[in-house]
Amino acid sequence: MPRLAYVNGRYLPHTEACVHVEDRGFQFADGVYEVVAILDGRFADLDGHLVRLARSLREVSIDQPISRAALKLVMRELVRRNAVRNGLIYLQITRGVAPRDFKFPCPKVTPSLVMTTRKATRFASPEQLERGVAIITIPDIRWLRRDIKTVGLLPQVLGKQRAAEAGCFEAWMIDAEGFITEGCASNAWIVTADGVLVTRQPDHMILNGVTRLTLLGLAQALDIPFEVRPFSLAEAMTAREALVSSATTFALPITRIDGQAVGDGVPGPVARRLRAAYFKAMEGSA
Repeated sequence: MPRLAYVNGRYLPHTEACVHVEDRGFQFADGVYEVVAILDGRFADLDGHLVRLARSLREVSIDQPISRAALKLVMRELVRRNAVRNGLIYLQITRGVAPRDFKFPCPKVTPSLVMTTRKATRFASPEQLERGVAIITIPDIRWLRRDIKTVGLLPQVLGKQRAAEAGCFEAWMIDAEGFITEGCASNAWIVTADGVLVTRQPDHMILNGVTRLTLLGLAQALDIPFEVRPFSLAEAMTAREALVSSATTFALPITRIDGQAVGDGVPGPVARRLRAAYFKAMEGSA
């Protein structure tokens, strides 16, 4: 069965799924997106992702192309047609197609809606789970509305490439004050020497991850002490544990930062507990 994509009301073979050359997402990164994990045929944290999608659209003044109920139906149908049991679905909404001009089109045009899926046999390798992953740190050079999940991802692309060239999984970005903001495609966490889980507060400097919010709720349920505040690279270097979270990493332990071991250099109990609790929590998801 050929892989299918959804483009503006049509289910098309993936190789034939195209948008117009003057789609504003292509020319200006004038659009937003979401990625939702599919676990055993169920969407993980679906409502949280759709709430954030709606917020991103409002923040950049793009209309919802279809209702939330209709969006869910299309998502489920695309997953069904592609027979995805485990993997992800990618949703992108742009302002639409219009002659190239920085200003919003007037009159308004119909937003473009694109969805694709990808199958996955696993979300982390056995080695990553057993040994953790390594990261590097880089300056944060992004714009100042990181709370909007836009398709303008060039700084993250460059950061991810630097990490790959260094043989690392991710890059943590550092703001002008020396604090970690987040990863190129993930939220950043540490566990202090005193056993306190720390992640930065949600504001315009980071994307408020949907998985991040779920993990904070799970930490509370598990009686894991936590603080929502900035932390510096120096504090991360003396942490007992570190981890990243995202829609497809869930809670993944970090065991090296800029070549230096975190804690005793192996995945710690907090990251392991949170990852296990997340999968258990998603067993009853939509």
